[in-house]
Amino acid sequence: MKVSVIGTGHVGLVTAGCLVDLGHEVVGMDEDLAKVELLQRGRVPFVEPGLPELIAAAVASGRLTFTSSPQEALAGAEVVFICVGTPRREDGSPNLSYVQAVAATVAAHADHPLVVAEKSTVPVRTGERIRQALRLAAQARARSGGPEIRHEVVSNPEFLREGTAVADTLRPDRVVVGADSPRGHQVMRELYEPLLARHDCPYVATDVRTAELIKHASNAFLATKISFINAVARICELAGADVTTVADAMGHDARIGRSFLNAGLGYGGSCFPKDVEAFIHIAGELGYDFGLLRETDRINREAKAWPVAQLRRLMWNLPGKEVAVLGVAFKPDTDDVRDAPALDVIDGLIAEGAHVRLHDPAALDHVRDRYPDATFAASAEEALDGAHAVVVCTEWDEYRKLTPDRVAALLQYPVVVDARNLWDPEALRRAGLTVASVGRPLAEPEV
Repeated sequence: MKVSVIGTGHVGLVTAGCLVDLGHEVVGMDEDLAKVELLQRGRVPFVEPGLPELIAAAVASGRLTFTSSPQEALAGAEVVFICVGTPRREDGSPNLSYVQAVAATVAAHADHPLVVAEKSTVPVRTGERIRQALRLAAQARARSGGPEIRHEVVSNPEFLREGTAVADTLRPDRVVVGADSPRGHQVMRELYEPLLARHDCPYVATDVRTAELIKHASNAFLATKISFINAVARICELAGADVTTVADAMGHDARIGRSFLNAGLGYGGSCFPKDVEAFIHIAGELGYDFGLLRETDRINREAKAWPVAQLRRLMWNLPGKEVAVLGVAFKPDTDDVRDAPALDVIDGLIAEGAHVRLHDPAALDHVRDRYPDATFAASAEEALDGAHAVVVCTEWDEYRKLTPDRVAALLQYPVVVDARNLWDPEALRRAGLTVASVGRPLAEPEV
């Protein structure tokens, strides 16, 4: 099957590469000419494990090409995926102007009926708006003497996680497709048949509105789970309990599960913060006050403020202090800093008058302009050397390899704020360090 993917960001590029892996012929389209040129050489412009090899092989096979031309992208295609961004506006609502622009592009340049699949995360009823835009364009074309082409609109939300996006796409928990006609489901089942045949996962067939709500409901629930355990962490700190043991015991209950119960710095990235705010806004427009999600968002903001509060408690005065920040990306194995909790920590430290030393294995280039006065370290040890304190913001594996004795030897003051519970606080305490970790009692060395 020939497929067009419009938008070559994290979602679009992973979708394109994985569809080629399933045996389809794919054309990726993007307006960014520099990105298109890079992709045509089989290069990937962001960090995602396994994706560079997937894209390079797909381009080399000749079954994955890239273009900035709508005519080339849509020629002969049976399915076109909308994979453009839906950034949030100031009121929390998603900005759908890019989705609307893609619909207009399809309407203007497609010369045959297509299945237009929403892959971008959009509010419920967006499919109807896309369908209306396509219908109006078809009617206008008919009035000018051209053929009236009717496209089918379906919703096919993605559930990939940055850092494991390729595996999540090729071995999904489920494939969700919303269509309002038998033809929509027929085409999409054919598209995903190679995946369904190789991997035992359900094909969830529903209508467009329900599919649109599934994505927002899924992300909002996972964000709520994260905020719940962070609220429990605050109680554990006050009670002198250990949130990790609490979460482990909770996770043994099959009704709860252990995933997304890691207390820490809260959620970030391009999906959860935006989708929680969007779901609150969508619910409000429909007449429902989603107070649970507003509290989820409040707890998440509280979690991001926790490290600076701990440093203030342990060091008294922060002005002039040198603070090493380990990790800038919102999670390991990605260079994505969109809504990264580490940025809130860095902003808070700078506002307190501290000087920050930043290290991240992949993401530093994305924050150099934002923090012109920061020190950018080539290694974690360089960031730690002579610093008055260290804050762990991203749980990169290379940070786990730092021994407690080495951390103690490098720091000028023995202060550690572990916002990801990466290190063993007892081992650090024995090395002479004072350790604040999330949802655990303060660990202090014996005097």
